[in-house]
Amino acid sequence: MADFKYHDHALVLKLDVTKQSQVDAAIKAAEEKFGSIDVLVNNAGIGYFAAVEESEEDEVRRMFEINLFGLSRMIQAVLPKMRRKRKGTIVNFSSVAGLRGFPSMGFYNATKFAVEGLSEALWQEVEPLGIKVMLVEPSGFRTDWAGRSANESKHQIKDYAKTAGEWRREIRNDSGKQPGDPVRAVQAIVKAVESLHPPHHLLLGNNAYDGAISKIDELRKEFSAWESVSRGADFPKKIKKK
Repeated sequence: MADFKYHDHALVLKLDVTKQSQVDAAIKAAEEKFGSIDVLVNNAGIGYFAAVEESEEDEVRRMFEINLFGLSRMIQAVLPKMRRKRKGTIVNFSSVAGLRGFPSMGFYNATKFAVEGLSEALWQEVEPLGIKVMLVEPSGFRTDWAGRSANESKHQIKDYAKTAGEWRREIRNDSGKQPGDPVRAVQAIVKAVESLHPPHHLLLGNNAYDGAISKIDELRKEFSAWESVSRGADFPKKIKKK
């Protein structure tokens, strides 16, 4: 690594977020070199493609260990010193799949919905302490996420061929041809982190933006249609006597 041109400003470390010993070692090494960790970016994650019924528990648990528990492990490792400094930013990679579900991605959706809920609770806990939290919600970008890093179910059920199966094939075929540019994504994240008021949700890509807005519209329409039933589930309000 002697000829690495950013060697004074970068530190390359081995880090498996499912291993606490490696998390602790990486945090310690970074703090020793740079003095502190000001921004944590949790971008470790894998995919897994299978209809819910087809999904294999060991693959699902592995994905949760990386996408959710690995992320929470990193957060818990940096928070003590961020709290003491009353300063820091935590960036959690979610996905448009953390906002809406897709066939063949049910358990991946579950990991990202969990990241969304965890992050929303987290920012309510730590923002009064001066620590910022931001969710990054991309659509398809030209990374290896849909390539060799994503497994799929070994046993595929014919009844799901036109739903989960078709969606899975489309994702695989689009790998390397997605519209999202990783370089522009990084620039957008840096811009948001350095802004005075970073968003809680940073959508990246046209498909992410359109998909998120359409989900809001769908929810609003359905909630409104069932409003009277929803409101009717409470105990009746007592009428005060004059």
